[in-house]
Amino acid sequence: MRQLLVFSFIGFLAQLIDGSLGMAYGVTSTTLLLTFGISPAIASASVHLSEVVTTAASGASHIKFGNVDKKMVYRLIIPGSIGAFLGATFLSNLPGDLAKPYVSLFLLLLGAYVLIRFLFIYNASEEKKESRLSTKQSVPLGLIAGFFDATGGGGWGPISTPILLAKKGMSARKVVGTVDTSEFAIAVSATLGFFISLGWNAVIWPWVIALMIGGVIAAPIAAWLVRIFPAQLMGVLVGGFIILTNARTILTTWVENEALYPIFYSVIFIVWVLAITYSVVKIKRTKVQEKQKDS
Repeated sequence: MRQLLVFSFIGFLAQLIDGSLGMAYGVTSTTLLLTFGISPAIASASVHLSEVVTTAASGASHIKFGNVDKKMVYRLIIPGSIGAFLGATFLSNLPGDLAKPYVSLFLLLLGAYVLIRFLFIYNASEEKKESRLSTKQSVPLGLIAGFFDATGGGGWGPISTPILLAKKGMSARKVVGTVDTSEFAIAVSATLGFFISLGWNAVIWPWVIALMIGGVIAAPIAAWLVRIFPAQLMGVLVGGFIILTNARTILTTWVENEALYPIFYSVIFIVWVLAITYSVVKIKRTKVQEKQKDS
């Protein structure tokens, strides 16, 4: 019983982060399951099954709070579903770990760009343009993000969120809401692929239900947080989180001296905290200036 409560808490925390920043539910939950000695395929299958429920709750919550670009959702779900199904079906035969560090390096650089953009060159008027990715851009993004989501247990948010944020004209809260809402279709497709290749008996149902319960409770809270967070602060939070999560993959792959890990993590964390602090100060200063102009 205690173990199920732990899994419910992990599901709550993972969904709170995912629903607020557009990523991390799959990565957090899959990492937990792997620590219990479960195979990557079964762990990913269990996580994606729980995501069918949590992403539905998250999507409904984001739609209610107006955090979703519905046209962008439609452009992402078809290629994303195809990529997720293929990745789930052939997970055991695919060398997903070989490409993972290179994808993480690309995402880390993209995260750095997102952080710098929202910290120094952000312009609130950009969001009024309602700019979005074209269909030609959405198809490869959906295929790649869906594929890595199924093979790695998490990838839809970490890949889709920074790329959409890098597109000027999309607000941070709508990027997060759009990614979370479209993830429902990806979770369903990946789950079908896993059931075809593994069967229903491979899923650890008590753990899945515990993850579902925690995620469903957190979904509306996360969607509300996205609604009230300033767009500039959201961009800095997401950018820093992208850098931090992808740095782990890069370090464990290419840096053999584990004693250096805390140093790298500390530097990233300190820079992230300073960026958040600067962003908050900048937002407050802007509000004061706007009040002075109005008066």
